[in-house]
Amino acid sequence: MSKAINTLITGTGSYIPQNIISGNEFLNSTFFENGNVLEKENSEIIHKFSEITEIVERRYACPDQLSHHIGAKAAENAIENAGIDKESLDYIIFCHNFGDIPLGSNRTDVLPSLASKVKQRLGIQNPDCVAYDIIFGCPGWIQGAIQADYYIKSGDAKRVMVIGAETLSRIIDPHDRDSMIFSDGAGAVIFEAEEAAEKRGILAHKTETHALHHSNLLTMGKGSNPDETSGNLYLKMNGRKLYEFAVIQVPQVIKKAIDKAGLSVDDINIVFVHQANGKMDTAIMKRLFKLYGKDTVPENLVPMTISWLGNSSVATVPTLLDLVLKGQVKGYNVKPGDVAVFASVGAGMHINAFIYRF
Repeated sequence: MSKAINTLITGTGSYIPQNIISGNEFLNSTFFENGNVLEKENSEIIHKFSEITEIVERRYACPDQLSHHIGAKAAENAIENAGIDKESLDYIIFCHNFGDIPLGSNRTDVLPSLASKVKQRLGIQNPDCVAYDIIFGCPGWIQGAIQADYYIKSGDAKRVMVIGAETLSRIIDPHDRDSMIFSDGAGAVIFEAEEAAEKRGILAHKTETHALHHSNLLTMGKGSNPDETSGNLYLKMNGRKLYEFAVIQVPQVIKKAIDKAGLSVDDINIVFVHQANGKMDTAIMKRLFKLYGKDTVPENLVPMTISWLGNSSVATVPTLLDLVLKGQVKGYNVKPGDVAVFASVGAGMHINAFIYRF
């Protein structure tokens, strides 16, 4: 029997910032909408926000930490977990959206690339280790994993590290209540080639970009406070429309990936979905199963960390994977033969998913 090249996850790592930001941190905030101060009490705004998103806490990086710093910490953990020589990496792919943003500046720095900064920070000498960045919205890390799969299955690479890291706390508008969604964090995963008769690892993937009618759902825009004169741009989203878009479109992309793998939703043991909004993810799963004519989603299928980690964009999925594999998400684990869905949605609007057999 001929052997196929599989793309396997052999190491994971994450970095969860130590600064825990509870809802109480926003009690003294002044929130605006359409140029006017919101009349509701902040305690009511915060409670309603948590009710809708399921976010109770989020994490912010330390003042002296940049995105590439926390990305490098996650990378170190992944390399150690994989038990590999860092010099053997063929690619380092760093997925982010805003580069390095020093605290208080609101200015991004992507020169050199964050992947190059991580390579330097890790002390990797090998010039054949190619380091570059991906800017692909929240689905960036999954797209990086898909690129790793292409490199490995083409025979061009044996080992690829894909990092997802973001410090969204540096780019959010303090006068926009939607800013309470966002968080900081980093995750990293090592993908390696395996020649085997049995097909496992990344089985199939699917990506779509819905830019024509939906690219304005997540953009950069002026601050909500009409008196602000800094000229800064902040992360802005049309939450209601984004929710509607995701609930309709994401299940269809996941189904296309499952079908491409020659599987059914009944074959799926666990789902690693972007931690954007707890209720949105629940709705996405319900609609996915509806596409297969099923009315209920199995229990313990979708691990969630959003309640205590918030939405750290590209970092949510690799961080969630790392925590599950290391037994740090109660009630969830994976065993050999289990099939997982990895899926995300975000600015672009991009949607992607890959199917993985452990």
